[in-house]
Amino acid sequence: MFDKSSTLKMNEVDRRRFMGHVASSLLGVTAAPLAADALDAGDRVAGSKKQVIYLFMTGAMSHVDTFDPKPGSKVQGDTKVINTRTPGIKFGEHMQKLAGFSNDLAVLRGMSQETGAHGPGQYLMRTSYKEIATTSHPGLASWVQRLDGRISRQLPASVTIGGKGGSPGYLGAKFAPVPIGDPNRGLQNVKMPSYLKEPHFNRRLSLSATFDKNFRSQAKNNQHVNGYDDLYNEAVGLMKSEGLNAFDLNQEEDSVRDKYGRNRLGQGCLLARRLIESGVRFVEVISGGWDMHRGVFDSMATKGPELDSAVGALLQDLKQSGMLKNTLVVIGTEFGRKPNINVNVGRDHHPAAFSTVLAGAGVKGGQVYGQTDGDAFYVEDQSVSVQDFNATIAKAIDLPFEEEIFSPTGRPFNISNGGTPIKEIVG
Repeated sequence: MFDKSSTLKMNEVDRRRFMGHVASSLLGVTAAPLAADALDAGDRVAGSKKQVIYLFMTGAMSHVDTFDPKPGSKVQGDTKVINTRTPGIKFGEHMQKLAGFSNDLAVLRGMSQETGAHGPGQYLMRTSYKEIATTSHPGLASWVQRLDGRISRQLPASVTIGGKGGSPGYLGAKFAPVPIGDPNRGLQNVKMPSYLKEPHFNRRLSLSATFDKNFRSQAKNNQHVNGYDDLYNEAVGLMKSEGLNAFDLNQEEDSVRDKYGRNRLGQGCLLARRLIESGVRFVEVISGGWDMHRGVFDSMATKGPELDSAVGALLQDLKQSGMLKNTLVVIGTEFGRKPNINVNVGRDHHPAAFSTVLAGAGVKGGQVYGQTDGDAFYVEDQSVSVQDFNATIAKAIDLPFEEEIFSPTGRPFNISNGGTPIKEIVG
């Protein structure tokens, strides 16, 4: 027998784990978290709403070595500088493919924030709010679903690939992105086990419904467990859904997989493209390894081309399919790296200036917004706060960025924490 009082006191993470445990124990599958996220699936098809692929470079990407080089300066170091297709815009040498797409890119060189710690910096970028103990703020993916719904009836609204992304915060587990650890392995443990035949499976469903009938009747007025019955139905539907093929990279030609790069970021971008094509609304791809306190130029010789090949292939495919006009591609990071090279031939944390990139979904490309000083240390013109950056993302995908929702404590919040969209980028 389930204990009503202890269950109703669970927080959102505990509830999600509870549901997953019950489904795993009784049904023999682990699709429950994904099923919980799919309870409110709609009937829309891909292309009817704008979508997002957010590439997050965790560890703090060096702006000097990527999108804000300073040719001829003492801080440039060993990273050479190349011209792009857009006159007057230069990138670091490892961004060769992206240099060819510069007319599609809006490069924001005026980013700045106040914290130089990884966790709080990432939290701020994903939520628009400073990390505090009393409130867990939703990430962008959860905001998108909350404000404007989903696309696919079969697939989740959002997916995180390659690491820990934004959480649903006070919105609850229903709005949590589905995590994919390794893009090469896709979504695991969602097919009916071979040892579990359909009649036996159906008997388990019936048995589970009998066991928790009393629990459901006691908790029927609690919003966090109202979808308890649908959990099983959605799990069954997902196991039989052809939409799960979108998670299988083995269906891609080897030449395509090679083009993106046989690494976590490259395959993550390829999986993101497949998911967007199939109707997932928001995909975050996480790439670690950018915390380059030592050997920054050796590290950039690996990480830079990985980023360049992955995003170059992604933009190429989205343009060729016509999807780039309704898909926003974001390259983000928590802050920059200090232009001065340290004694370990690395660059340390530097929140005062960093770069991000936007493309697609009507973004006005072929431009740089924001300017740093000659050593890329401070923003001299057109400074961009994290809040303004997230408001610009929201505006680009037609979200009501000023709309407020209330947390369980009654406090009003919006997606950008009062940020203002950059009109030069999104009109």
